[in-house]
Amino acid sequence: MSSAFFTRKRDELVPSPHARGPWSPDMLHGRLLGGLAARAIEERHAEPGLRFARLTVDLFRNSPLLPVTVETTLVRDGRRIRVADATIATDQGVIGRASAVLLREGEQPEGERAIVTPAWDEPPPADPPVNGAGWKPPFDIWRLTPWGEPGPARVWMRERYPLVDDEPLTPFVRAALAADFASPLSNAQPEGLRFINADYTMTLARPVEGELVGVEATGHLSAGGVATGQVTMHDTAGPVGFCVVTAVANTMAPGGR
Repeated sequence: MSSAFFTRKRDELVPSPHARGPWSPDMLHGRLLGGLAARAIEERHAEPGLRFARLTVDLFRNSPLLPVTVETTLVRDGRRIRVADATIATDQGVIGRASAVLLREGEQPEGERAIVTPAWDEPPPADPPVNGAGWKPPFDIWRLTPWGEPGPARVWMRERYPLVDDEPLTPFVRAALAADFASPLSNAQPEGLRFINADYTMTLARPVEGELVGVEATGHLSAGGVATGQVTMHDTAGPVGFCVVTAVANTMAPGGR
């Protein structure tokens, strides 16, 4: 059996057992929907000179481990901007959607910027990743700060499996998969994770370089069971973009219960 999260069979993508998420043993992990949407949009609508600048993923329905299909639509194709949408569905209906913005590369304006996001001071991990108790993530993660404690939270991440068959991960798909971790990182608390995200929006100034993606939570706000969180995304060369999420209170803790 393939080690990839999905195997292509005709027009469908069949999930592997390790495509499950932390909330339930038979629930498809939401992060994979963003990866599949990014993959499909890139495959069908990318073009040299156009750079992926934004990806918004709406995760509005939980799904069991069923085969999925991904359809895309070109919404706008201008001289400097291209917009494409994706819809992810199973035989039970639509489970998610995404929208991507591609912008034309051009000459970088000269001069200093008034606000510049600094590179973080975390070197690439030298030791093997350590898995904690409970659900074992099907990707490598290095926690650089204590889980759920006050202050900015940081992790390095690295994908362990291909997304579909033996296809290499592109920088855009790699970033889309990592961006979903903005929710657990920004919404965690000492008692565990009590919010499940409904969406995320990733913005990129440049493509991710290499296999490692760093995620740094820099903000959380919540009231009445509704939360929003934000992170900065890094690679080993520096910051690459941001991600913001919205989430709803979920009293069932992750771990497959």
